[in-house]
Amino acid sequence: MTEALAAGTREWVLSPESEYRFELEQGTSLAIKLVQGHAEIFGAELVDGKIYLFYEECKAAVFTWQGCTIQVTGQPSTEYISEETPMAAYANLHIAFEQMRIRSLDQMKGNYTAGGTPPHHGESTEPPRVLILGPENSGKTSIAKLLVNYATRAGQDWAPMLVNVDPGEGGCMIAGTISATPVSAPLQTSTPAHTLGNSVTSAPAHMMSNALVPLAYWYGHTETRRNPLLLDRLIRNLGENVWDRLAEDPQARASGTIVDTPSSFAASTGGGENHRQSLIKACVDAFRINVILVVGHEKLYVETQRAYAARGLTVVKIPKSGGVVELDALFRARARRAQIRSYFYGERVEAPRGLPSLGAPGAGPAAAAQANMLVAGEQPGDFSLAPASQVVAFGDLQIWRIGEETMAPSSALPIGATRVVSEMQPLAVDPAQAGAGLYNAVLALLAPPHADESERYDEEILDLHVVGFIVIMSIDVANKRMTVLAPSQGSLAGRTAIVGSLEWQD
Repeated sequence: MTEALAAGTREWVLSPESEYRFELEQGTSLAIKLVQGHAEIFGAELVDGKIYLFYEECKAAVFTWQGCTIQVTGQPSTEYISEETPMAAYANLHIAFEQMRIRSLDQMKGNYTAGGTPPHHGESTEPPRVLILGPENSGKTSIAKLLVNYATRAGQDWAPMLVNVDPGEGGCMIAGTISATPVSAPLQTSTPAHTLGNSVTSAPAHMMSNALVPLAYWYGHTETRRNPLLLDRLIRNLGENVWDRLAEDPQARASGTIVDTPSSFAASTGGGENHRQSLIKACVDAFRINVILVVGHEKLYVETQRAYAARGLTVVKIPKSGGVVELDALFRARARRAQIRSYFYGERVEAPRGLPSLGAPGAGPAAAAQANMLVAGEQPGDFSLAPASQVVAFGDLQIWRIGEETMAPSSALPIGATRVVSEMQPLAVDPAQAGAGLYNAVLALLAPPHADESERYDEEILDLHVVGFIVIMSIDVANKRMTVLAPSQGSLAGRTAIVGSLEWQD
Protein backbone atom coordinates (compact mmCIF):
# COMPACT_ATOMS: atom_id res chain seq x y z
CA MET A 1 0.00 0.00 0.00
CA THR A 2 1.09 3.58 -0.65
CA GLU A 3 0.91 5.84 2.38
CA ALA A 4 0.00 8.89 0.27
CA LEU A 5 -3.27 7.32 -0.84
CA ALA A 6 -6.45 9.14 0.17
CA ALA A 7 -8.73 7.69 2.81
CA GLY A 8 -10.83 4.84 1.42
CA THR A 9 -8.48 4.27 -1.52
CA ARG A 10 -6.70 0.94 -1.97
CA GLU A 11 -4.02 -0.11 -4.39
CA TRP A 12 -4.14 -3.42 -6.23
CA VAL A 13 -1.24 -4.89 -8.20
CA LEU A 14 -2.39 -7.26 -10.95
CA SER A 15 -0.07 -9.82 -12.51
CA PRO A 16 -0.22 -10.52 -16.27
CA GLU A 17 -3.47 -12.13 -17.51
CA SER A 18 -5.32 -11.59 -14.25
CA GLU A 19 -8.31 -9.44 -13.38
CA TYR A 20 -9.76 -7.45 -10.49
CA ARG A 21 -13.46 -8.29 -10.07
CA PHE A 22 -15.97 -6.21 -8.14
CA GLU A 23 -19.68 -6.09 -7.32
CA LEU A 24 -21.59 -3.03 -6.09
CA GLU A 25 -24.72 -2.83 -3.96
CA GLN A 26 -27.62 -0.40 -4.40
CA GLY A 27 -26.79 3.24 -3.71
CA THR A 28 -23.02 2.75 -3.85
CA SER A 29 -20.34 3.78 -6.34
CA LEU A 30 -16.75 2.86 -7.07
CA ALA A 31 -13.83 4.71 -8.67
CA ILE A 32 -10.94 2.96 -10.43
CA LYS A 33 -7.75 4.68 -11.60
CA LEU A 34 -5.03 3.03 -13.69
CA VAL A 35 -1.66 4.23 -12.36
CA GLN A 36 0.75 1.86 -14.10
CA GLY A 37 0.62 -0.61 -16.99
CA HIS A 38 -2.27 -1.39 -19.32
CA ALA A 39 -5.77 -2.60 -18.45
CA GLU A 40 -9.23 -2.94 -19.95
CA ILE A 41 -12.84 -3.50 -18.93
CA PHE A 42 -14.76 -5.83 -21.26
CA GLY A 43 -12.32 -4.93 -24.03
CA ALA A 44 -12.48 -1.13 -23.53
CA GLU A 45 -9.03 0.17 -22.70
CA LEU A 46 -8.49 2.29 -19.57
CA VAL A 47 -6.65 5.59 -19.98
CA ASP A 48 -3.71 6.04 -17.62
CA GLY A 49 -4.47 8.58 -14.88
CA LYS A 50 -8.21 8.85 -15.54
CA ILE A 51 -10.72 7.99 -12.79
CA TYR A 52 -13.55 5.73 -13.95
CA LEU A 53 -16.80 5.77 -11.98
CA PHE A 54 -19.15 2.79 -11.60
CA TYR A 55 -22.55 2.82 -9.90
CA GLU A 56 -26.05 1.30 -9.58
CA GLU A 57 -25.09 -2.28 -8.70
CA CYS A 58 -22.47 -2.51 -11.43
CA LYS A 59 -20.56 -5.81 -11.59
CA ALA A 60 -17.47 -5.85 -13.77
CA ALA A 61 -13.77 -6.74 -13.97
CA VAL A 62 -10.53 -4.95 -14.82
CA PHE A 63 -8.32 -7.26 -16.90
CA THR A 64 -4.65 -6.83 -17.80
CA TRP A 65 -2.55 -8.69 -20.36
CA GLN A 66 0.87 -7.42 -19.23
CA GLY A 67 0.20 -6.51 -15.59
CA CYS A 68 -0.86 -3.22 -14.01
CA THR A 69 -1.46 -1.27 -10.83
CA ILE A 70 -4.85 0.28 -10.09
CA GLN A 71 -6.21 2.46 -7.32
CA VAL A 72 -9.75 1.71 -6.12
CA THR A 73 -11.89 4.13 -4.09
CA GLY A 74 -15.19 3.00 -2.57
CA GLN A 75 -16.54 -0.07 -0.83
CA PRO A 76 -17.86 -2.78 -3.16
CA SER A 77 -19.74 -5.69 -1.60
CA THR A 78 -17.28 -8.07 -3.27
CA GLU A 79 -13.78 -7.53 -4.66
CA TYR A 80 -10.97 -9.94 -5.42
CA ILE A 81 -8.26 -10.78 -7.95
CA SER A 82 -8.56 -13.86 -10.15
CA GLU A 83 -5.80 -15.38 -12.22
CA GLU A 84 -8.14 -17.86 -13.90
CA THR A 85 -9.88 -16.16 -16.81
CA PRO A 86 -11.10 -17.26 -20.27
CA MET A 87 -9.64 -14.13 -21.90
CA ALA A 88 -7.10 -16.06 -23.97
CA ALA A 89 -9.94 -18.02 -25.60
CA TYR A 90 -11.90 -14.81 -26.23
CA ALA A 91 -8.82 -13.12 -27.71
CA ASN A 92 -8.30 -16.07 -30.07
CA LEU A 93 -11.89 -15.61 -31.26
CA HIS A 94 -11.21 -11.94 -31.93
CA ILE A 95 -8.08 -12.81 -33.93
CA ALA A 96 -10.03 -15.31 -36.05
CA PHE A 97 -12.81 -12.77 -36.64
CA GLU A 98 -10.27 -10.08 -37.53
CA GLN A 99 -8.80 -12.34 -40.21
CA MET A 100 -12.31 -12.93 -41.57
CA ARG A 101 -12.92 -9.16 -41.73
CA ILE A 102 -9.68 -8.51 -43.60
CA ARG A 103 -10.31 -11.30 -46.14
CA SER A 104 -13.85 -10.06 -46.66
CA LEU A 105 -12.83 -6.44 -47.24
CA ASP A 106 -10.04 -7.48 -49.61
CA GLN A 107 -12.53 -9.50 -51.64
CA MET A 108 -15.10 -6.67 -51.73
CA LYS A 109 -12.49 -4.14 -52.86
CA GLY A 110 -10.90 -6.53 -55.36
CA ASN A 111 -7.43 -6.34 -53.81
CA TYR A 112 -5.75 -8.88 -56.06
CA THR A 113 -2.07 -9.62 -56.52
CA ALA A 114 -0.15 -8.66 -59.66
CA GLY A 115 -0.86 -12.05 -61.15
CA GLY A 116 -4.59 -11.60 -60.74
CA THR A 117 -4.93 -14.20 -57.99
CA PRO A 118 -7.07 -13.27 -54.98
CA PRO A 119 -4.83 -12.98 -51.88
CA HIS A 120 -7.04 -15.41 -49.94
CA HIS A 121 -7.65 -17.94 -52.67
CA GLY A 122 -9.49 -20.97 -51.34
CA GLU A 123 -10.35 -19.34 -48.02
CA SER A 124 -13.77 -18.06 -46.99
CA THR A 125 -14.22 -14.35 -47.60
CA GLU A 126 -17.36 -14.00 -45.52
CA PRO A 127 -17.15 -11.52 -42.62
CA PRO A 128 -17.96 -12.79 -39.11
CA ARG A 129 -21.70 -12.85 -38.47
CA VAL A 130 -21.85 -14.25 -34.97
CA LEU A 131 -24.74 -15.54 -32.85
CA ILE A 132 -24.05 -15.99 -29.13
CA LEU A 133 -26.07 -18.63 -27.29
CA GLY A 134 -25.94 -19.61 -23.64
CA PRO A 135 -28.02 -20.16 -20.50
CA GLU A 136 -28.89 -17.51 -17.94
CA ASN A 137 -25.92 -15.94 -16.16
CA SER A 138 -23.37 -17.24 -18.65
CA GLY A 139 -21.88 -13.86 -19.64
CA LYS A 140 -23.22 -13.64 -23.23
CA THR A 141 -23.65 -9.86 -23.15
CA SER A 142 -20.16 -9.33 -21.74
CA ILE A 143 -18.69 -11.51 -24.51
CA ALA A 144 -20.63 -9.58 -27.16
CA LYS A 145 -19.37 -6.29 -25.74
CA LEU A 146 -15.80 -7.56 -25.56
CA LEU A 147 -15.77 -8.79 -29.17
CA VAL A 148 -17.22 -5.51 -30.41
CA ASN A 149 -14.75 -3.46 -28.37
CA TYR A 150 -11.77 -5.45 -29.61
CA ALA A 151 -12.93 -4.91 -33.20
CA THR A 152 -13.24 -1.14 -32.76
CA ARG A 153 -9.73 -1.02 -31.23
CA ALA A 154 -8.10 -2.91 -34.10
CA GLY A 155 -7.20 0.29 -35.97
CA GLN A 156 -8.99 -0.76 -39.17
CA ASP A 157 -12.01 1.58 -38.85
CA TRP A 158 -14.31 -1.36 -38.21
CA ALA A 159 -17.86 -0.58 -37.07
CA PRO A 160 -19.44 -3.98 -36.29
CA MET A 161 -23.21 -4.19 -36.06
CA LEU A 162 -24.22 -5.04 -32.51
CA VAL A 163 -27.64 -6.68 -32.44
CA ASN A 164 -29.62 -7.30 -29.26
CA VAL A 165 -32.60 -9.65 -29.54
CA ASP A 166 -33.06 -10.02 -25.78
CA PRO A 167 -36.18 -7.96 -24.95
CA GLY A 168 -35.59 -8.58 -21.26
CA GLU A 169 -32.41 -6.49 -21.38
CA GLY A 170 -33.13 -3.81 -23.97
CA GLY A 171 -29.49 -3.20 -24.97
CA CYS A 172 -28.87 0.51 -25.43
CA MET A 173 -32.62 1.27 -25.43
CA ILE A 174 -35.08 0.03 -22.78
CA ALA A 175 -36.48 -3.39 -21.98
CA GLY A 176 -39.14 -4.59 -24.42
CA THR A 177 -37.13 -3.65 -27.50
CA ILE A 178 -34.81 -5.46 -29.87
CA SER A 179 -32.27 -3.35 -31.69
CA ALA A 180 -29.29 -3.13 -34.01
CA THR A 181 -26.63 -0.42 -33.92
CA PRO A 182 -23.23 0.07 -35.57
CA VAL A 183 -20.48 0.53 -32.99
CA SER A 184 -17.43 2.57 -34.02
CA ALA A 185 -15.88 3.23 -30.58
CA PRO A 186 -15.48 0.99 -27.53
CA LEU A 187 -18.59 0.61 -25.39
CA GLN A 188 -18.04 1.84 -21.85
CA THR A 189 -19.18 0.09 -18.70
CA SER A 190 -20.62 2.03 -15.76
CA THR A 191 -24.05 0.68 -14.77
CA PRO A 192 -26.30 -2.34 -15.45
CA ALA A 193 -28.91 0.08 -16.82
CA HIS A 194 -26.70 0.60 -19.91
CA THR A 195 -24.94 -2.69 -20.48
CA LEU A 196 -24.61 -2.00 -24.22
CA GLY A 197 -24.21 1.78 -24.13
CA ASN A 198 -26.56 4.78 -24.38
CA SER A 199 -28.80 5.63 -27.31
CA VAL A 200 -29.01 9.21 -28.53
CA THR A 201 -32.68 9.26 -27.51
CA SER A 202 -31.73 9.00 -23.84
CA ALA A 203 -28.20 10.38 -23.46
CA PRO A 204 -27.73 13.92 -22.11
CA ALA A 205 -26.51 16.36 -24.76
CA HIS A 206 -22.95 16.47 -23.44
CA MET A 207 -22.68 12.66 -23.73
CA MET A 208 -23.55 12.51 -27.41
CA SER A 209 -20.00 11.57 -28.40
CA ASN A 210 -20.55 8.19 -26.75
CA ALA A 211 -24.19 7.76 -27.75
CA LEU A 212 -25.42 5.13 -30.20
CA VAL A 213 -27.97 5.40 -32.98
CA PRO A 214 -29.93 2.14 -32.87
CA LEU A 215 -32.68 0.86 -35.09
CA ALA A 216 -35.21 -0.66 -32.69
CA TYR A 217 -38.51 -2.53 -32.78
CA TRP A 218 -40.98 -2.75 -29.93
CA TYR A 219 -41.83 -6.22 -28.71
CA GLY A 220 -43.39 -4.84 -25.54
CA HIS A 221 -42.61 -7.72 -23.15
CA THR A 222 -39.55 -9.01 -21.34
CA GLU A 223 -40.22 -12.74 -21.88
CA THR A 224 -39.82 -14.33 -25.30
CA ARG A 225 -42.56 -16.90 -24.62
CA ARG A 226 -45.13 -14.10 -24.25
CA ASN A 227 -45.56 -13.75 -28.02
CA PRO A 228 -42.89 -15.71 -29.94
CA LEU A 229 -44.58 -15.26 -33.33
CA LEU A 230 -44.37 -11.48 -32.96
CA LEU A 231 -40.74 -11.67 -31.85
CA ASP A 232 -39.95 -13.89 -34.85
CA ARG A 233 -41.40 -11.29 -37.22
CA LEU A 234 -39.58 -8.41 -35.53
CA ILE A 235 -36.27 -10.26 -35.70
CA ARG A 236 -36.74 -10.79 -39.42
CA ASN A 237 -37.73 -7.13 -39.89
CA LEU A 238 -34.61 -6.07 -38.05
CA GLY A 239 -32.43 -8.35 -40.15
CA GLU A 240 -33.91 -7.00 -43.38
CA ASN A 241 -33.18 -3.43 -42.31
CA VAL A 242 -29.64 -4.32 -41.26
CA TRP A 243 -28.92 -5.80 -44.67
CA ASP A 244 -30.41 -2.79 -46.43
CA ARG A 245 -28.02 -0.61 -44.43
CA LEU A 246 -24.98 -2.76 -45.14
CA ALA A 247 -25.68 -3.24 -48.85
CA GLU A 248 -23.95 -0.02 -49.95
CA ASP A 249 -21.17 0.06 -47.35
CA PRO A 250 -18.39 -2.53 -47.86
CA GLN A 251 -16.47 -1.41 -44.77
CA ALA A 252 -19.51 -1.83 -42.52
CA ARG A 253 -20.40 -5.14 -44.16
CA ALA A 254 -16.89 -6.48 -43.65
CA SER A 255 -16.98 -5.35 -40.01
CA GLY A 256 -19.46 -8.13 -39.31
CA THR A 257 -22.36 -8.61 -36.93
CA ILE A 258 -22.51 -9.74 -33.30
CA VAL A 259 -25.93 -10.94 -32.07
CA ASP A 260 -26.66 -11.16 -28.34
CA THR A 261 -29.56 -13.47 -27.42
CA PRO A 262 -31.80 -14.12 -24.40
CA SER A 263 -31.21 -17.08 -22.11
CA SER A 264 -34.55 -18.58 -23.21
CA PHE A 265 -32.85 -19.50 -26.51
CA ALA A 266 -30.81 -22.01 -24.50
CA ALA A 267 -33.61 -23.38 -22.30
CA SER A 268 -34.37 -26.85 -23.69
CA THR A 269 -36.97 -27.70 -21.05
CA GLY A 270 -40.62 -26.74 -20.84
CA GLY A 271 -43.23 -26.38 -23.53
CA GLY A 272 -41.46 -23.73 -25.59
CA GLU A 273 -38.96 -25.96 -27.44
CA ASN A 274 -40.49 -25.32 -30.86
CA HIS A 275 -40.59 -21.58 -30.26
CA ARG A 276 -36.99 -21.62 -29.05
CA GLN A 277 -35.76 -23.40 -32.15
CA SER A 278 -37.82 -21.20 -34.47
CA LEU A 279 -36.43 -18.02 -32.88
CA ILE A 280 -32.85 -19.27 -33.19
CA LYS A 281 -33.55 -20.09 -36.84
CA ALA A 282 -35.07 -16.63 -37.32
CA CYS A 283 -31.80 -15.08 -36.09
CA VAL A 284 -29.66 -17.37 -38.25
CA ASP A 285 -31.72 -16.54 -41.34
CA ALA A 286 -32.27 -12.82 -40.69
CA PHE A 287 -28.63 -11.96 -39.97
CA ARG A 288 -27.10 -14.65 -42.23
CA ILE A 289 -25.18 -16.11 -39.31
CA ASN A 290 -22.04 -18.11 -40.15
CA VAL A 291 -20.59 -18.58 -36.62
CA ILE A 292 -22.47 -19.68 -33.50
CA LEU A 293 -20.77 -19.35 -30.12
CA VAL A 294 -22.14 -21.52 -27.32
CA VAL A 295 -21.12 -20.36 -23.86
CA GLY A 296 -20.58 -22.91 -21.11
CA HIS A 297 -23.31 -25.42 -22.01
CA GLU A 298 -22.26 -28.84 -23.33
CA LYS A 299 -25.75 -30.08 -24.22
CA LEU A 300 -26.64 -26.89 -26.07
CA TYR A 301 -23.37 -27.10 -27.98
CA VAL A 302 -24.10 -30.66 -29.11
CA GLU A 303 -27.67 -29.75 -30.11
CA THR A 304 -26.53 -26.68 -32.03
CA GLN A 305 -23.71 -28.57 -33.74
CA ARG A 306 -26.18 -31.22 -34.86
CA ALA A 307 -28.68 -28.65 -36.15
CA TYR A 308 -26.39 -26.17 -37.92
CA ALA A 309 -22.97 -27.65 -38.69
CA ALA A 310 -24.45 -29.52 -41.68
CA ARG A 311 -25.65 -26.17 -43.05
CA GLY A 312 -22.08 -24.89 -43.20
CA LEU A 313 -22.14 -22.87 -39.98
CA THR A 314 -19.19 -22.99 -37.61
CA VAL A 315 -20.28 -23.86 -34.06
CA VAL A 316 -17.76 -23.09 -31.33
CA LYS A 317 -17.96 -23.94 -27.64
CA ILE A 318 -16.36 -21.26 -25.47
CA PRO A 319 -15.79 -21.24 -21.71
CA LYS A 320 -17.85 -19.30 -19.22
CA SER A 321 -15.93 -16.85 -17.06
CA GLY A 322 -15.69 -17.69 -13.38
CA GLY A 323 -16.44 -14.04 -12.66
CA VAL A 324 -19.99 -14.19 -14.01
CA VAL A 325 -22.39 -13.14 -11.24
CA GLU A 326 -25.66 -14.99 -10.64
CA LEU A 327 -28.30 -12.29 -11.16
CA ASP A 328 -31.78 -12.93 -9.75
CA ALA A 329 -35.15 -11.70 -11.02
CA LEU A 330 -35.25 -8.84 -8.52
CA PHE A 331 -31.91 -7.47 -9.73
CA ARG A 332 -33.05 -7.62 -13.35
CA ALA A 333 -36.31 -5.84 -12.45
CA ARG A 334 -34.34 -3.06 -10.70
CA ALA A 335 -32.06 -2.69 -13.72
CA ARG A 336 -35.09 -2.33 -16.02
CA ARG A 337 -36.64 0.33 -13.78
CA ALA A 338 -33.33 2.22 -13.70
CA GLN A 339 -33.13 1.94 -17.47
CA ILE A 340 -36.56 3.50 -17.98
CA ARG A 341 -35.99 6.20 -15.36
CA SER A 342 -32.68 7.10 -16.99
CA TYR A 343 -34.43 7.44 -20.35
CA PHE A 344 -36.71 10.15 -19.00
CA TYR A 345 -34.78 11.79 -16.17
CA GLY A 346 -31.13 10.99 -16.79
CA GLU A 347 -28.96 9.94 -13.89
CA ARG A 348 -27.38 11.41 -10.81
CA VAL A 349 -23.97 9.89 -10.16
CA GLU A 350 -22.37 10.23 -6.73
CA ALA A 351 -18.61 9.87 -6.44
CA PRO A 352 -17.48 7.55 -3.63
CA ARG A 353 -16.37 9.08 -0.36
CA GLY A 354 -12.82 10.36 -0.59
CA LEU A 355 -13.28 11.93 -4.05
CA PRO A 356 -14.58 15.40 -4.95
CA SER A 357 -18.34 15.78 -5.39
CA LEU A 358 -19.67 15.75 -8.95
CA GLY A 359 -21.57 18.99 -8.44
CA ALA A 360 -20.91 22.27 -10.22
CA PRO A 361 -17.26 22.54 -11.27
CA GLY A 362 -15.19 24.83 -9.12
CA ALA A 363 -11.49 25.58 -8.95
CA GLY A 364 -8.38 24.19 -7.35
CA PRO A 365 -7.38 20.57 -6.71
CA ALA A 366 -10.98 19.35 -6.48
CA ALA A 367 -11.75 20.72 -9.93
CA ALA A 368 -8.61 19.13 -11.34
CA ALA A 369 -9.55 15.77 -9.83
CA GLN A 370 -13.10 16.05 -11.17
CA ALA A 371 -11.75 16.83 -14.64
CA ASN A 372 -9.94 13.49 -14.56
CA MET A 373 -13.14 11.55 -13.80
CA LEU A 374 -15.06 9.63 -16.47
CA VAL A 375 -18.63 8.35 -16.34
CA ALA A 376 -19.48 6.07 -19.27
CA GLY A 377 -16.44 7.45 -21.06
CA GLU A 378 -17.37 11.11 -20.62
CA GLN A 379 -16.42 13.80 -18.13
CA PRO A 380 -19.02 14.05 -15.36
CA GLY A 381 -21.44 16.93 -15.34
CA ASP A 382 -25.18 17.42 -15.18
CA PHE A 383 -26.60 14.03 -16.20
CA SER A 384 -30.18 15.10 -15.56
CA LEU A 385 -32.81 15.42 -18.29
CA ALA A 386 -36.00 17.48 -18.33
CA PRO A 387 -38.94 15.32 -19.46
CA ALA A 388 -42.25 16.93 -20.35
CA SER A 389 -45.54 16.10 -18.68
CA GLN A 390 -48.39 16.98 -21.01
CA VAL A 391 -52.12 16.43 -21.31
CA VAL A 392 -53.42 14.88 -24.53
CA ALA A 393 -56.93 14.08 -25.70
CA PHE A 394 -57.87 10.45 -26.17
CA GLY A 395 -58.24 11.00 -29.90
CA ASP A 396 -54.83 12.62 -30.34
CA LEU A 397 -52.88 9.42 -29.84
CA GLN A 398 -53.67 6.19 -31.65
CA ILE A 399 -52.85 3.34 -29.28
CA TRP A 400 -52.59 -0.30 -30.33
CA ARG A 401 -51.94 -3.60 -28.60
CA ILE A 402 -50.56 -6.57 -30.53
CA GLY A 403 -52.63 -9.70 -29.88
CA GLU A 404 -54.51 -10.40 -26.69
CA GLU A 405 -53.18 -9.09 -23.38
CA THR A 406 -52.71 -12.61 -22.07
CA MET A 407 -52.12 -15.09 -24.87
CA ALA A 408 -52.56 -18.72 -23.84
CA PRO A 409 -50.44 -21.19 -25.82
CA SER A 410 -52.17 -22.90 -28.73
CA SER A 411 -51.82 -26.25 -26.95
CA ALA A 412 -54.10 -24.95 -24.18
CA LEU A 413 -57.01 -24.31 -26.53
CA PRO A 414 -59.85 -26.84 -26.73
CA ILE A 415 -59.47 -29.50 -29.40
CA GLY A 416 -60.56 -28.10 -32.74
CA ALA A 417 -60.76 -24.53 -31.41
CA THR A 418 -59.06 -21.62 -33.16
CA ARG A 419 -58.12 -18.19 -31.94
CA VAL A 420 -60.47 -15.28 -32.36
CA VAL A 421 -57.48 -12.93 -32.05
CA SER A 422 -54.10 -13.92 -33.48
CA GLU A 423 -50.80 -13.27 -31.76
CA MET A 424 -49.91 -10.62 -34.33
CA GLN A 425 -53.26 -8.92 -34.83
CA PRO A 426 -53.13 -5.21 -33.89
CA LEU A 427 -56.03 -4.21 -31.67
CA ALA A 428 -57.01 -0.57 -31.17
CA VAL A 429 -57.07 0.40 -27.49
CA ASP A 430 -59.73 2.77 -26.14
CA PRO A 431 -58.37 4.57 -23.03
CA ALA A 432 -61.95 5.07 -21.80
CA GLN A 433 -62.68 1.36 -21.79
CA ALA A 434 -62.54 -0.44 -18.47
CA GLY A 435 -59.57 -2.77 -18.30
CA ALA A 436 -57.61 -0.93 -21.02
CA GLY A 437 -54.50 -1.42 -18.89
CA LEU A 438 -52.91 1.92 -19.76
CA TYR A 439 -52.25 3.41 -16.32
CA ASN A 440 -48.46 3.59 -15.77
CA ALA A 441 -47.98 1.73 -19.06
CA VAL A 442 -44.86 2.27 -21.18
CA LEU A 443 -45.79 2.98 -24.80
CA ALA A 444 -43.48 2.95 -27.82
CA LEU A 445 -43.95 5.78 -30.30
CA LEU A 446 -43.62 4.53 -33.86
CA ALA A 447 -42.19 6.11 -36.97
CA PRO A 448 -44.79 7.52 -39.39
CA PRO A 449 -46.24 4.94 -41.80
CA HIS A 450 -44.84 4.81 -45.30
CA ALA A 451 -46.98 6.99 -47.54
CA ASP A 452 -46.40 4.82 -50.59
CA GLU A 453 -47.45 1.58 -48.92
CA SER A 454 -50.77 0.07 -49.96
CA GLU A 455 -51.15 -2.52 -47.18
CA ARG A 456 -53.66 -2.01 -44.41
CA TYR A 457 -52.44 0.35 -41.72
CA ASP A 458 -53.17 -1.93 -38.80
CA GLU A 459 -50.91 -4.55 -40.37
CA GLU A 460 -48.20 -2.09 -41.28
CA ILE A 461 -47.59 -0.97 -37.70
CA LEU A 462 -45.94 -4.33 -37.03
CA ASP A 463 -43.13 -3.23 -39.34
CA LEU A 464 -42.63 0.34 -38.08
CA HIS A 465 -39.58 1.01 -35.93
CA VAL A 466 -39.47 2.85 -32.61
CA VAL A 467 -38.63 6.55 -32.39
CA GLY A 468 -39.23 7.09 -28.65
CA PHE A 469 -41.20 6.16 -25.55
CA ILE A 470 -43.85 7.72 -23.32
CA VAL A 471 -45.51 6.70 -20.04
CA ILE A 472 -49.19 7.29 -19.26
CA MET A 473 -49.27 8.85 -15.81
CA SER A 474 -53.01 9.45 -15.33
CA ILE A 475 -56.30 8.99 -17.20
CA ASP A 476 -59.29 11.34 -16.96
CA VAL A 477 -62.13 9.33 -18.44
CA ALA A 478 -64.77 12.02 -17.78
CA ASN A 479 -62.92 14.61 -19.86
CA LYS A 480 -61.38 12.08 -22.26
CA ARG A 481 -57.84 13.19 -21.51
CA MET A 482 -54.71 11.61 -20.19
CA THR A 483 -51.42 12.88 -18.84
CA VAL A 484 -48.30 11.43 -20.42
CA LEU A 485 -44.59 11.73 -19.63
CA ALA A 486 -42.45 12.29 -22.72
CA PRO A 487 -38.70 12.90 -23.07
CA SER A 488 -39.32 16.39 -24.47
CA GLN A 489 -42.00 18.87 -25.45
CA GLY A 490 -43.81 18.27 -28.71
CA SER A 491 -47.27 17.51 -29.97
CA LEU A 492 -48.36 13.88 -29.92
CA ALA A 493 -51.40 14.53 -32.10
CA GLY A 494 -51.66 11.98 -34.87
CA ARG A 495 -48.87 9.81 -33.46
CA THR A 496 -49.10 6.04 -33.26
CA ALA A 497 -48.09 4.08 -30.17
CA ILE A 498 -48.05 0.44 -29.10
CA VAL A 499 -48.59 -0.72 -25.53
CA GLY A 500 -47.09 -3.94 -24.21
CA SER A 501 -46.87 -5.32 -20.68
CA LEU A 502 -44.18 -2.99 -19.28
CA GLU A 503 -45.16 -0.51 -16.57
CA TRP A 504 -43.20 2.17 -14.75
CA GLN A 505 -43.85 4.71 -12.04
CA ASP A 506 -41.40 7.02 -10.35
